[in-house]
Amino acid sequence: MVIEDNRLNMELAVDLLTLAGYHVLQAQSAEQGLALAETRMPDLIVMDITLPGMDGVTALWNLRLNPALAAIPVAVMTACTDKDVLEAVRAAGCCRIISKPIDTHGFVAEVSSLFAKEQR
Repeated sequence: MVIEDNRLNMELAVDLLTLAGYHVLQAQSAEQGLALAETRMPDLIVMDITLPGMDGVTALWNLRLNPALAAIPVAVMTACTDKDVLEAVRAAGCCRIISKPIDTHGFVAEVSSLFAKEQR
């Protein structure tokens, strides 16, 4: 699942993952993503941290506090370089931070590596 409010970033992430053979669920807000996660149980969530309404850090905490969703790995996409924000993301249970702008050559490899970790 990709949770991203920026249309162009969403399209890029979805296109890259779809071309790599992944089925991608989409949500434009954290609230929508959390609701979709509860019904569809995605294998992985790739999420922006700057979202309208609930921010990505709060969404991460909500995922981790929900026993049904707590084990879903979450990668965060962000252009943020603030160390305090990035530490908050890690403390909330993020398993990978993917820098924006998205590196079209490395993005799928980063996401794929998270699936490989889950298969072990």
